Amino acid sequence: MPYPFSPLTSAIKEIITAAVAPGSVITDDQALHKYSGDASKLRYPPEMVICPQSVADVQHVIQLANKYNFAVTPRGAGSGLAGGCLADHAGVVLSTERLTDIQVMDPVNGIIKVQAGVISQDVKSAADAGGLYYPPDPAGMDLSTIGGNAATDAGGPACVKYGTTRDYILGLEAVLPNGEHIATGVQTRKGVVGYDLTNLLVGSEGTLGIITSLWLRLIPKPPAVIGLMCVFSDMSSAMQSVTTIMASGHLPCAIEFLDHKCISLVGEMLPFDLPGATPSILIIELDGPASQIKEELSTIEQILHLHGAAAILPATNNQERQEIWNVRRQVSLRIHDYANVYIPEDVAVPISAIAQLIDALPLYEDKYGVEIFAFGHAGDGNIHLSVTAKESNNRHNAESAVKDLLAHSIELKGTISGEHGIGLAKKSYLPMELSPTSIALQQNIKKLFDPNAILNPGKVFPDLSESSNP
Repeated sequence: MPYPFSPLTSAIKEIITAAVAPGSVITDDQALHKYSGDASKLRYPPEMVICPQSVADVQHVIQLANKYNFAVTPRGAGSGLAGGCLADHAGVVLSTERLTDIQVMDPVNGIIKVQAGVISQDVKSAADAGGLYYPPDPAGMDLSTIGGNAATDAGGPACVKYGTTRDYILGLEAVLPNGEHIATGVQTRKGVVGYDLTNLLVGSEGTLGIITSLWLRLIPKPPAVIGLMCVFSDMSSAMQSVTTIMASGHLPCAIEFLDHKCISLVGEMLPFDLPGATPSILIIELDGPASQIKEELSTIEQILHLHGAAAILPATNNQERQEIWNVRRQVSLRIHDYANVYIPEDVAVPISAIAQLIDALPLYEDKYGVEIFAFGHAGDGNIHLSVTAKESNNRHNAESAVKDLLAHSIELKGTISGEHGIGLAKKSYLPMELSPTSIALQQNIKKLFDPNAILNPGKVFPDLSESSNP
């Protein structure tokens, strides 16, 4: 295997620069700093950044990487939380930020084709302008790119009803690790010709190919959206209400929760008094015909009261809804800034196990001297656990707490990542969930696609050169 990678000499940098469109290369140290980190707070500086302006630019970089043995790390907007777009093997960061064309908008067939660097919110806005709806809504919609969403199969609050990014990708175009350009999938609602390469590339975190454009499925726009925020004195009551709502045949388009730790960061934004020592909040939204969802919301309010809701704040118009969601958004921002050590995890467990996991958090806080904030998607069991420590020298304890929390999530029949991906941050934990046979099979797929291991090396799995059974 071609490890270690070769450094980018001045001569190689000149060759790369000559091979791509003018203005595509970034080598200034100060500018490179922007591309050395993501939202995980991990940081690895690249030797060079390329912002391709065409598929041909991407192909040229990949071809040169194979020839001169340097690593290529694909990157969208750098909003990920798992270190999946960081150049831990130096070399080139290849940013799709200039591939921003909306190439096709077809309202009749309900499809849109966009380049990988299009901001996710712009996809949603383009669909809306065409009278249609693109449901996926991962955090940071106004920052993340659609290619990055596809690479991690991003989710969000709406996935409880509408599914994740994967469910809206009909096909895609990508540059493979050998430099070839491939088109996969279909532009129709059905298609079963050959193996499903689209779904193999989606969620592969840029290790099997660099996505350059996507065909996305759009659906009719819901005629109305309403919602509410409610507060309970404890998490168990809140989760019991979620279980009853779902079991009663209701399917909200969002069911979010905040634990008491999160609430403590945004208490001044709340319009009601907080009951008990460990209150929790639910945010629920419904969409559909206005008369139907108004009646349904009334039924859900009755369920919430039945399970002990202390206060309910309705949101019957867009302004009220945005005020509620601003509380949810502020939680993420304030946790990020709260402590010197910040490790964001996103386990998923069965809905019935959410309260059990949350109730166990104080045990891990006491054992490791950390603070753990829990919030997320109650409707599908995807819990964001932010493990924090005030002092930087307590990082080892925080990492030990993370490992125990992931193990406990698996014991509860859950998974170590619901939507953030594995990247660098979680690859060492992969054997906790996957068998050696499964890992070896997936590493072999990587080796088949990328025999020189030049594309996003070191992510998801151990480097192939370090594996005794690639």
